[in-house]
Amino acid sequence: MNLKMNDIASNIVRFRKSVSPSTTLVAVSKTKPISDLQEAYQAGQRHFGENKIQEMTEKWEELPKDIHWHMIGHTQRNKVKYMAPYVHLIHSVDSPRLAKEINKQAVKNDRIINCLLQVYIANEETKFGFEEQELINFLKSEAFKSLEHININGLMGMATFTDKEEQIREEFKSLKNLYDKIKADQLLDSRHDFKELSMGMTGDYKIALEEGSTMIRIGSAIFGSRN
Repeated sequence: MNLKMNDIASNIVRFRKSVSPSTTLVAVSKTKPISDLQEAYQAGQRHFGENKIQEMTEKWEELPKDIHWHMIGHTQRNKVKYMAPYVHLIHSVDSPRLAKEINKQAVKNDRIINCLLQVYIANEETKFGFEEQELINFLKSEAFKSLEHININGLMGMATFTDKEEQIREEFKSLKNLYDKIKADQLLDSRHDFKELSMGMTGDYKIALEEGSTMIRIGSAIFGSRN
């Protein structure tokens, strides 16, 4: 599916009309050329998601500075420094060591970096993330409390790639339950703006929204399929 430029704009408008104003639409622009992002930008899109830091940084340098850049891919610690000056939200914080490195680079850039904690909810070995108890233990630890330059905005999870809608729903439901538990148990102090639940992509975002998602990551339904 190769979209014409005006199709990108119309897809952006269509998605924004179909979701609640409180839902953040992240246009997943990985591998797409600058011209496609410009078309989406002209249609009013300001949140873009990339899965490679080098590519995201190149686009950040080229495009308007009011864009909010979301790092949605698995993040290598040795590359955090390249996005630390500008990244809006890192969705893929999946280990204490990565959180510590993000905090370190945030200090160097005199910033507080917004992060989502990625939780392993899928029945797939290729996915990343904290196990539930591992995450709770981390949030209770002194090591976590010492990370004063990261702001935990919420949780992120990726469902199993399957046609079984009930399985997808149960995986999203488990993430929402964990989100609610963290809030109810007050595992994060008031300096963390814990309000986001990033779940749902092109194939499963409708289920994710029904289960409480506040942020959806949409790629091919906006930009067309990738080569």
